[in-house]
Amino acid sequence: MPDPTRIPTTPALPATGPVPGGLAALRQAHGIPALPAVPLPPVPGGPITVASYNVHKCVGLDRRFNPQRIARVIAEMQPDIIAVQEADKRFGRRVGLLDTEMLREAGLSLVPVSRLPDGHGWHGNALLVRAGTPLAVHRLALPGAEPRGAVITEMELPAGRLRVVAAHFGLLRRCRARQAAAILEAIGQGESMPTLMMGDLNEWRPGRRSSLRALEGLFGTLAMNPASFPSRMPVFALDRILGWPRGVVRDVQVHDTPLARIASDHLPLKARLDLRPALPAMPPAVAAAA
Repeated sequence: MPDPTRIPTTPALPATGPVPGGLAALRQAHGIPALPAVPLPPVPGGPITVASYNVHKCVGLDRRFNPQRIARVIAEMQPDIIAVQEADKRFGRRVGLLDTEMLREAGLSLVPVSRLPDGHGWHGNALLVRAGTPLAVHRLALPGAEPRGAVITEMELPAGRLRVVAAHFGLLRRCRARQAAAILEAIGQGESMPTLMMGDLNEWRPGRRSSLRALEGLFGTLAMNPASFPSRMPVFALDRILGWPRGVVRDVQVHDTPLARIASDHLPLKARLDLRPALPAMPPAVAAAA
């Protein structure tokens, strides 16, 4: 007899190549409306704090494995939603590395992503939330020369529905471009709802040289994110917090504290998320102008 409390999940989605016809065709095929020409009012209840953090398997710059230190950095930010990269062992049994008890004391609970009872994520991508009900969890296998993945979670928050994409892209430029296309295709296959994408996307080049240019059609320019790597003296903007519709993600900043500078080789990013009401179907004239 099926367990009514079980969160529905899908198998790992297959790796895919570039999206034929581009983002406009993807929107049209799956009914995703274009950005409205007139900004929508925010949902009452105030902004949501979101964050992304590559925790370097909880090993700090002092080479100490210290998950309690990582939990303290996360508690400093007081996030409502946080995507964590490298939350599991990379090789062998992919057991979780986070101190979930300390994180629970900070008010955060793991979204059930791992297929292992002692795992935390999918290809190291874990998601923690303060208040919200996961409705569906999708594990996406990303294409590339090394094993990479993304988690796509649809959840009900007090402020409304939200899709969260948590990802960690590869080290090779050509692989990152394919991984961005795979995520766009997966988003396009789902229901239209506000979407948040967070993670270590491993791309520091802005503009035409960026492997993430395909994402700009949906999320807008990626050139203005703050530098987060290396943590002692950040130079490269490897970590990103992106949102759709454009404007829902605000005040992206690096969380730079003495503890964060030693806890991992990345500094975490945090931002404010202002969810909007569900977007109505846009008339063709507005969609064309957006």
